[in-house]
Amino acid sequence: MAKKRSFAAALNEQIANEFAASMQYIGTAVYYDAETLPRLAAFFYRQAAEEREHAMMMVQYLLDVDEEVRIPDIESKQTKFDDGVAPVKVALEQEERVGEEIYRLFELARETKDYRAEQFIQWFVKEQVEEVALMQDLLQVVERAKDNLLIAEDFIAREALGEDGADDPTAPPPAGG
Repeated sequence: MAKKRSFAAALNEQIANEFAASMQYIGTAVYYDAETLPRLAAFFYRQAAEEREHAMMMVQYLLDVDEEVRIPDIESKQTKFDDGVAPVKVALEQEERVGEEIYRLFELARETKDYRAEQFIQWFVKEQVEEVALMQDLLQVVERAKDNLLIAEDFIAREALGEDGADDPTAPPPAGG
């Protein structure tokens, strides 16, 4: 019978995924910055910082449970897109993929009866529901405003999109934080 993969090994893979997501959000922000869409750029710079913080939360958890931490190599990310809607489509696909990765981590923790890990990863399950919903909303807005993304800029400013939840007291602590 094959040995079950450890939660620590799987979480190290997820750290790489979170850093990759952060880097892709920077690539997306750069695209919007170059298009002189500062609110969209700022939104994605914030998203990049949030994904980095998620990775650092995972790093801290591994440190706390005395497991090895592996920091991944950095690969270049996309900074050019066909239009102003494409980056948000990429972001939604990325959040849906990360959600599936988080759910698999939760399943692994439960299957291996790693109660510490299960408790830790629960916050990320909640977070992914919010992240996917946020990107779905933004995609709807940019699709409706694709001929004039300044309308999306106004929406982001008016709704303070992506600015809430920064101080979630239930969030795990990040390494170095």
